[in-house]
Amino acid sequence: MPRIPGPKKPRPNAKSGKAAPAAALPLTLVLEVTGRDADGEFLARPVKWEAAEAPPRIIIAPGARGDQRPPGMGDRVLAKLHKGPDGVTARVLKVLPKPITRIVGQYTKEKGFGTITPADKKSRLSFIVARGDENGADDGDLVIAVPAEGRATGTSVPKARIVENLGSVNTPGAISLLAIHAHGIPDAFPVDAIAEAKEAEPPTLKGRTDLRKIPLVTIDPDDARDHDDAVHAEPDPAVPGGWIVTVAIADVAAYVTHNSALDREAYLRGNSTYFPDRVAPMLPEELSADLCSLREGENRATMAVRMHFNAEGKKTSHTFIRGLMRSAARLTYQQVQNAIEGRPDDKTGPLLESIIKPLYAAYAVMKKGRDKREPLEINAPERRVRIGADGQIATITLRESIASMQLIEEMMIQANVAAAETLEAKRTPAIYRIHDEPSDLKIEALADFMHSIKMPFTMGQKLSPSVFNRILREQKEGPFAPIVNEVVLRSQSQAIYSADNIGHFGLNLQRYAHFTSPIRRYADLIVHRALIRALKFGDDGLTDDEIARLPQIAEHISTCERRSMLAERESVDRYLAAYMADRIDAVFPGRISGVTSFGLFIRLDETGADGLVPIRTVGHEFFKHDESRHALIGSRSGYTYALGDKVEVKLLEAAPVTGGLRVAIEAN
Repeated sequence: MPRIPGPKKPRPNAKSGKAAPAAALPLTLVLEVTGRDADGEFLARPVKWEAAEAPPRIIIAPGARGDQRPPGMGDRVLAKLHKGPDGVTARVLKVLPKPITRIVGQYTKEKGFGTITPADKKSRLSFIVARGDENGADDGDLVIAVPAEGRATGTSVPKARIVENLGSVNTPGAISLLAIHAHGIPDAFPVDAIAEAKEAEPPTLKGRTDLRKIPLVTIDPDDARDHDDAVHAEPDPAVPGGWIVTVAIADVAAYVTHNSALDREAYLRGNSTYFPDRVAPMLPEELSADLCSLREGENRATMAVRMHFNAEGKKTSHTFIRGLMRSAARLTYQQVQNAIEGRPDDKTGPLLESIIKPLYAAYAVMKKGRDKREPLEINAPERRVRIGADGQIATITLRESIASMQLIEEMMIQANVAAAETLEAKRTPAIYRIHDEPSDLKIEALADFMHSIKMPFTMGQKLSPSVFNRILREQKEGPFAPIVNEVVLRSQSQAIYSADNIGHFGLNLQRYAHFTSPIRRYADLIVHRALIRALKFGDDGLTDDEIARLPQIAEHISTCERRSMLAERESVDRYLAAYMADRIDAVFPGRISGVTSFGLFIRLDETGADGLVPIRTVGHEFFKHDESRHALIGSRSGYTYALGDKVEVKLLEAAPVTGGLRVAIEAN
């Protein structure tokens, strides 16, 4: 992929400027993870450092062993250092436990006392709750507690005092509430932010272009909670085979202005967090579900981009507009797909010729450009949990990707590209969505895996998305396809937000900035403000103060995004465990999705859930972990359990509070 010119510049770890030489560091020491560099890799510094100079810049090497969780911001780790010509890298030997200040878990009533089992499945601790410290909690309730002084009499078990009772684990919504509290996600808006949202008024034409005659439509999942983008397509009369695509986005910047109460709270949250039964929104409902949601038939403020594509799908020009729109229809992905496949309903039937078919025709042209660009094509199915009217789990399925979804995705990608290109052309600072190419260590791990399944992978080749796409295509119909998809995904760097643009490797784009979801992402709100400033659309654009803080804003919202992703994933895991709790002893087909020194992870075909087979229960002999082969190997028989192998497992335990499943491999 073409890269943005200019070398990467190391950033000092301290304000003192000059850094100490790498030789001043011992080979093994305790580090604290302090931040990320422009490539998304974690930075660290020694916990104990007494020299006058700043310590050398230390990068945490990716690809930690599978028997430990990867480190995160603020973690302390025991690490072994490698001092090379390119700097100091640290390989994590162990993530050290954090001091416990807050406990979220399940309370169990015992005779004369109680115990709390933490919701974090990685925690091996339990806590004793003395009589009088229960705070009204009953057996089985989810609780928040704080450590109490002392230990339980005659034991080494720590004590805790319950400060908040979240209610029974069987209460509808308890699982997502657990994730919200476990990760400290704000779930209540301050009074001043609510007041500002309630004072917001419907938009007028003042300072806006009237776009209400354009039949823009929203196309979303059937369970969408907000609608922040609308689309329209028409043939380009000046270019044979060309198309004009308009993407209209909610103008959130008109309502959430710099340093207002709404702005401060949106920044704090960083993004909305979505659970199967609720959302912890970035903005209050008065905005997210009303004035900033592009509701059918209602006037809404918009930031729109009108893009021209030639017959080969190349974007030849674009224009941004600050306007007033009115959505012609609220449609779902499935509705639109059914209509184009000849099954229109009462709503899509009248729109088929005038709106839906032009959208697909424009997408067919845009797809030519996309195919030529060849972004990374990883197939990573998303689990979808549906909650019934009774608040309980109705179904758990893998979300299907259909053409209507891909249509909207590509139109949003091109709108994001247009935003980044405009800001760069206008020399206006902003926040970019960046994605670096995989690190050498991750590529080495990928090569080891490819060789273990007898598939060649040449080290040292120039990396591009097409390299990985070739691997995925060659394995598409093979027995290892799901695991190869996952291993290739794991080999990639993490996409983050940054004030410095290095391009987006996965999308194979030089310039990319999130513009299309300002209701639910603070990054997009910053990009909207930057466009307002660059294009002189009003006095509510990006301020000098915000420009000075862009690196800090980017770091903060990247952290918020990781927090939300973890909370959402854990919530789905807990719902899966709850869903399967009444299927103990049932047998399920699956594949080995992870191999560690403490056991095997098995991904069940039916639900995509991951269950653990502890190593002590594997077979009737001692099994050794071969890291390079991603396998457990029997010491006597040589029998091998390797990544990607098909197995059948019996469900032994399902723990909704932790989201853990324990399974056993059925004998052949």
